[in-house]
Amino acid sequence: MEFPDVRTDNISLYLNSADIVQETVDQIMKDFGLFGVKIVFSGNIPDAYNELHHQLVKQVTRLLDKDYRKLLSVLYQVDITDKEIQKAEQELPQYDHVEVLAHQIIVRDLKKVLTRYYFKSQK
Repeated sequence: MEFPDVRTDNISLYLNSADIVQETVDQIMKDFGLFGVKIVFSGNIPDAYNELHHQLVKQVTRLLDKDYRKLLSVLYQVDITDKEIQKAEQELPQYDHVEVLAHQIIVRDLKKVLTRYYFKSQK
């Protein structure tokens, strides 16, 4: 297995395995759950990105409006940098700022999962 090169424009290539999707969902649930924010997943693998993106947009919007500090804590936990957000905003002009944040949360947690897979395969 080669080291995964997850980018804004190729995320769908990596969301084709039920195991990878479920582990990514679990990672998102864990990251948000640390701050009392519940994320749920129906288990519908083919629509996982859309389902998660829609739900994350709602949660990020709510946090922006009601608890900005908590949002910053979540983004810190997920490990999303300002530079990554700015780059994604340029690559996704059809998305507003909140949609970009939701997308980057999925991308970053997918990267975490794929990195674990990569290093497990190296043993």
